[in-house]
Amino acid sequence: MRSTLVEKYGDERLPRYTSYPTSPCFSTNVDDSTYENWLTTISREKAASLYVHIPFCPSICWYCGCHTTNARNGSIADYLRMLREEVRLVSARTAAPMRIAHLHFGGGTPTTIGPTIMFEFIELLRKHFEFTGLTEIALEIDPRTLDQEMATVLGEAGVHRASVGVQTFDPAVQRAINRIQSEEQTMEAVFQLRRARIASINFDLMYGLPNQTVQSCIETTKAAIAMAPDRFAVFGYAHVPSFKTHQRLIDEAALASARSRISQAKAISEYLVAAGYRRIGIDHFARPHDSLATAQTNGQLHRNFQGYTTDACETLIALGSSAIGRMPGGYVQNEVLPNRYAKRIASGRLATTKGWRLSAEDRLRASIIERLMCDFQVDIAALAVTYGFEPHALLKGNPRLSMLESDGVIENAGGIIRLREEGRFLIRAVAAAFDAYVRESPRCYSKTA
Repeated sequence: MRSTLVEKYGDERLPRYTSYPTSPCFSTNVDDSTYENWLTTISREKAASLYVHIPFCPSICWYCGCHTTNARNGSIADYLRMLREEVRLVSARTAAPMRIAHLHFGGGTPTTIGPTIMFEFIELLRKHFEFTGLTEIALEIDPRTLDQEMATVLGEAGVHRASVGVQTFDPAVQRAINRIQSEEQTMEAVFQLRRARIASINFDLMYGLPNQTVQSCIETTKAAIAMAPDRFAVFGYAHVPSFKTHQRLIDEAALASARSRISQAKAISEYLVAAGYRRIGIDHFARPHDSLATAQTNGQLHRNFQGYTTDACETLIALGSSAIGRMPGGYVQNEVLPNRYAKRIASGRLATTKGWRLSAEDRLRASIIERLMCDFQVDIAALAVTYGFEPHALLKGNPRLSMLESDGVIENAGGIIRLREEGRFLIRAVAAAFDAYVRESPRCYSKTA
């Protein structure tokens, strides 16, 4: 890795490209009436996915970039009442019950709602949407709050996959981010989930946190590997205190440089690969038998708001405050603030307040960016023909692409763009070469490295 590449590109603020266009581009030109029209035209022939946002946590971790708030019993009960109503409002606007391929609970800490309510809510979804024996149910877990009753209920409700938040086991880093979590707590949570027959367990790790070092990353990774999860997601901390005000509680002087962040990420990656995990895209790792690894091998890997996925559904129904969904016509996002979300639902309206209507060019650029993020290469000419465009419109007069080629980050062989191995950590910089809107909201994005 050349130091000049880190210096030139590492501090750029760019999207993580879990969608294209990215959410800072969304506008009020797409609203609840747009969403309602889109819902009425969904084809029954194709399966859809569901995302449910539970925006509550027992306490707020200072590194968090999610839309979440402190849990209070009254607030949770009020929110869930509106969430159930949103399920009814959305399902009533489709011609027939949608067949669901994937259901994901995120947040926040979804299990904050308690085991009985969690089971009842999944049953409510089964009533209003069509679940099959192949429907995959996943949710995010804070191991500090999981008990055996909740784990058992998750198993009985048909949950297949649990993503366990680990981040770091270093006590000094944990104190700096307001998240104290022992290895023993995590091991107990894993034991409970496996006893409940949850088929797959994922771990989330982070680098670039305050006071974090290469050695502490290695020690956390070794301890995590010993618990034998099926997948890892390894994210770089995104410090955006102007956007997430609780991040102002983090000491910026304790944050790593771009070079140190890359060294931390590299160390984690090397230990995971040495332990038998396959690297998936830029930040996921999976055992060779895992469906994510199979999808990568077959060129069927996708990327959505949860990161890398096998989910190929064109429609994603999103429920809850701030939740972002995708329809064949474009993106929709619900009101971000839970109280405003509740008022819209209580009035009988869908909660959508903004979104994006996809143009033909947007679809082409989205496909190019997804293949780059998943495969580290893309055939621009072939995709351009598929979408009815001339490839030179994307390749000629593209100064960022030319700069990346001259810097040795990519190779361009007749319109087939490939990242060189040493430049893969700059994949977001390459994807940005095909982003027509990236310069409009740079303050919302994290640094490239």
